[in-house]
Amino acid sequence: MLRMDLSDRVSIVTGGARGIGRACAEALAQAGSRIGVVDLDLAEASGVAREIAERYGVAASGYSCDVRDPGAVRRTLDAAASEFGALDHLVNNAGVQHVAPLGDFPDDKYAFVRAVDLDGVFYATKAVWKHLVARGRGRIVNIASVHGLVASPFKAAYVAAKHGVVGLTRASALEGAEHGITVNAICPGAVMTDLVRGQAADLVRSYGGGISEDEALERAFLEAMPTKRFIDVAEVGALCAFLCTDYAASITGAPIPIDGGWSAH
Repeated sequence: MLRMDLSDRVSIVTGGARGIGRACAEALAQAGSRIGVVDLDLAEASGVAREIAERYGVAASGYSCDVRDPGAVRRTLDAAASEFGALDHLVNNAGVQHVAPLGDFPDDKYAFVRAVDLDGVFYATKAVWKHLVARGRGRIVNIASVHGLVASPFKAAYVAAKHGVVGLTRASALEGAEHGITVNAICPGAVMTDLVRGQAADLVRSYGGGISEDEALERAFLEAMPTKRFIDVAEVGALCAFLCTDYAASITGAPIPIDGGWSAH
């Protein structure tokens, strides 16, 4: 019988202490899944895990990990599998951004964005794979971006990395199909998170100044979205939880926009 209940499942969420990652962790917990919150700051990850456990009545633990380090990623996921007894779902959410005109884009910032936003997805997917194969099923949800489908100025590293995430999603889905593993990419448009707010000052400079940070954010994000509103993180979390249920068993290799119509034009 198909079901929305995830009470016998274990979900790992990278970048799970805030923003979209936390929303995904909460939506999965609300559906009954046990939760591993992975973030750079162990105290923050553990605090969020405690809050989730208290609110939703599920087992939850926090883990510290830099997704740029393949060894650390492998050790973290193995530790979570040992603690919970298995792994069923991986949400690759950890991400960073840097905004600058292409001719001035710092090489080190390009490497940093790529390492977190693309390489980290590969390392975590590789590390979780054996655990999902052992279960005979699994769900990987990559939080890509509308910038995995279209482009915007001043975000060369982010756009390149997120397009890479969509490609990695498709390749992983092909290999996972025979094992009952689905791999999909959620492609959000403008979600008001710390990552978006943190771009405001750089966007003002990139646009040449003369506008406020709010105006810069509206120009960079809402002008492209026919709905003209920022997306709530809970909307993304709900989609993530659905993709982990039995009802999504035939959805795989899909970049799924949740972007207010941004990629429709």
